[in-house]
Amino acid sequence: MNRLSVCLITLNEERNLPRALCSVQGIANEIVVVDCGSSDRTQEIAREHGARVIARAWTNFAEQKNSAAAAATHDWILSMDADEEVSPELRESLLAWKQQESQIAVYEIARCAWYLGAWIKHSGWYPDRQRRLYRRDAAQFCGIVHESLRFEGSPGRLRGNLLHYTMNSFAEHEDKVERYTTLAARQMYDAGKRSWRAAMWLAAPWSFFSTFLLRGGFLDGYRGWLISRMAARSVWLKFKKLGRLVATERCGNNMQTP
Repeated sequence: MNRLSVCLITLNEERNLPRALCSVQGIANEIVVVDCGSSDRTQEIAREHGARVIARAWTNFAEQKNSAAAAATHDWILSMDADEEVSPELRESLLAWKQQESQIAVYEIARCAWYLGAWIKHSGWYPDRQRRLYRRDAAQFCGIVHESLRFEGSPGRLRGNLLHYTMNSFAEHEDKVERYTTLAARQMYDAGKRSWRAAMWLAAPWSFFSTFLLRGGFLDGYRGWLISRMAARSVWLKFKKLGRLVATERCGNNMQTP
């Protein structure tokens, strides 16, 4: 039987956390929550649901998730975000998987997002397969933003959805895009990317076109239009912010030139 550690990272998630933790009751052999300084009832709620809570100062998403896996008792990890929930079908898949001997080190799960009052089935947001079930000696998270599992081989798949209760308002979506594009620009800059103007003006409209038409955003109605618009804005902003970093670098170099 596969013994499973469910791992979450949190910061002020008292609204979402009970739903996530209730959905893994009877599946998890243990729950590990790595919290980076919540000021609400997040830690208390986690303990009420039987989780082991570990305080860790924030570094980045990948390192937070890897630290949760390292602290787990069992080698099989189900990594979840606090605003996610295991669907009934996925629950049955996980229970069946636990009874089998697995030759696969990583499994991916389709994720379905709840956005502004509806489940999004197109717009490039579904099936949005997430590699979240893994053996910790065979994979680890990498990346500052949009972290992903690095591993060798091909992943397996489980039936059922990981339900994602994403932004509750359009303002929250705008705020998330601002935060993530700042991180993305820094990641590109640190990786040595310095070209930004052409991408800012060409990739942004292409992002809207591909999301709304090629990925079926129009089938999601006005929500699809908003998603497409924000996808384009996200591309535009991250390259604009990269341009600012490049300009600051050049300014600093010019000041150092005698």
